[in-house]
Amino acid sequence: MIALPPLLSGFLGTVGLALIIGLELHAYRRRGENALEPQAQGFGTTRTITLIAALGFVLWVIAPVTPFCVGLGVLGLALMLDYRKRIKAGDTSLVPTVIGLIAYALGPLMITAPIAVIAALTVLILLALGEQAQIRRFSDAFPTEEGVTLAKFLILAGLIYPLLPGTEVPYLPGITWTKIWVAVLVISGISYLGYLAHRYVFPRAGTLLTGVLGGLYSSTAATVVLARAARAEPDSAALAPAAVIIATAMMYARLLALIALLGHVNAALALALPFGGLFVTSLAVAAGLAWRARGAQTQSHAAVSSNPLDLPVAFLFAALFVFFAGITQFVTTRFGAAGLHVLSFVVGFSDIDPFILSLLAGKFAVSASAVTSAVLIASASNNILKAAYALIFSRSRAMLPAAVWLSITAAVSFVIALS
Repeated sequence: MIALPPLLSGFLGTVGLALIIGLELHAYRRRGENALEPQAQGFGTTRTITLIAALGFVLWVIAPVTPFCVGLGVLGLALMLDYRKRIKAGDTSLVPTVIGLIAYALGPLMITAPIAVIAALTVLILLALGEQAQIRRFSDAFPTEEGVTLAKFLILAGLIYPLLPGTEVPYLPGITWTKIWVAVLVISGISYLGYLAHRYVFPRAGTLLTGVLGGLYSSTAATVVLARAARAEPDSAALAPAAVIIATAMMYARLLALIALLGHVNAALALALPFGGLFVTSLAVAAGLAWRARGAQTQSHAAVSSNPLDLPVAFLFAALFVFFAGITQFVTTRFGAAGLHVLSFVVGFSDIDPFILSLLAGKFAVSASAVTSAVLIASASNNILKAAYALIFSRSRAMLPAAVWLSITAAVSFVIALS
């Protein structure tokens, strides 16, 4: 096989990518903004884009400073004049102008950047040009508040996390500020993905799918939503008990995933058998309840729970993480494993995620098996809480099978934890 000289292969790659981009840009301009009447060709033909990319490559090879920058200035001036002309003709799109500048930079990128970056840029351009109608529909339908929510996540991940020190929190051995925020980011990310899937991918999710998706970000919240739906539409919510059980099954899967993702491999392995068994049996019971309700009307759609990703929620989670770590440190130092078991039972009637993650992240005066038992106890008492919620908010005997099963899983968890 004959190996081409690096400059020749770079030049051919630049010209080839520019040709493909030029073809797509030409098709984009022919379709027009409304995809009904073709536009005048103007700037942006395939030949123009290809020649601009070749010019950028040649000038960069000659000298990457003066000739290339002069060429960029001349091209920018020409593109500006072309844009003014198009504005007068009623074409305000900046897409051809931006594509021209990118084409000019393809040569330097081909020489200096990794091939993955070049491929990603090319794919992005082709999708932006080729999926014009779909992107427009998505932009029109995209709620303003979701952009704000994404900005909040970027604040959590890109601004706050890099500023946190890697030192331990005072009086909490083993727990660092970065560990706390990594837990916040992981659980916020999983919760937010579940919320997005429920709201946009499956906006009219049936009752069972509501249990699956709701359990990804909060099985307790999903139980309340499903119980209220069962009360509001008693004739069409026969699948609500099965969905409540599915939400709790997803809790076991979510906790295992969180524990493993945060690096607590030994704890994940210790909990894999009991949580895995409860997950499988819960799905089996839910399947039986769903099969029994197969003839009932089941066209209702449970409401989507509110967006779980918010700055106050994140800060509250971090505060609870530190609070529970401090309480756990005090209890284990003074009362040992027995005190930890009592604390786990009490905490289970609140939000167990920050407690469990702080428990696994710290270094407390108890054995690893005591920590695992505490996780099981917390999940068990949380199931008791959900069983009560299912009955209270539904006010229906139809929810009794779900409450009974949640109580059984709680009893099994208690037995495993204390054996």
